[in-house]
Amino acid sequence: MPEEPKRKSAVATRRGDDGTTGLLFGGDRVFKDDPRTEAFGAVDEAIAALGLARAELDAKAQHGTVPRALDGMPGLILRLQRELFVVGAELATAPGAVGRQKPGVTRVTAEMVEGLDAVLAATEAAVELPREFVVPGETRLSATLELARTIVRRAERRAVALRRIEPIPEDRLVPYLNRLADLLWILARAAEQAEARAATPSRAAPESGGPGA
Repeated sequence: MPEEPKRKSAVATRRGDDGTTGLLFGGDRVFKDDPRTEAFGAVDEAIAALGLARAELDAKAQHGTVPRALDGMPGLILRLQRELFVVGAELATAPGAVGRQKPGVTRVTAEMVEGLDAVLAATEAAVELPREFVVPGETRLSATLELARTIVRRAERRAVALRRIEPIPEDRLVPYLNRLADLLWILARAAEQAEARAATPSRAAPESGGPGA
């Protein structure tokens, strides 16, 4: 019986079997644990985590249970995911190839940071802010937003570590990640309050009663 010809995978190129990966623009292949790879890898994780939040909203929409206050959130999350692709592209560019980047497509712009500031201010004005640290998990949606926030913070830390080794030209990338993490925290509170749920404080309330009560 003739042997069936092996099919080549368009995804599994095997070029990364040696532990290296290619950059978007310029430079030689780098190791997968390189500071640059760690940075844009964390951004990739943040995009996926935001996908969980968007999927949760979609599930609610199918059951007709999306609170009116959250009507614009699916579009906002998709916008943030797309902007994170810009962040990832900038991080995946070798220092000598920054001239090949395109503002707003493969390089973070001042307008992107200002856009987050505007959404942050508008959302913050519409929610009641907790007065202490909160425990994530009050709702599925707020929990996914908190997960995305923590991953964005990790991406921010990786970008800062990379910046200490190789300067990031016109560095708007770190401020963008910083603002985004703040925004996701606020969005998590908005998600809770839209479903009439209060954030759980990090400290338990003192027990009532006891001697002399």
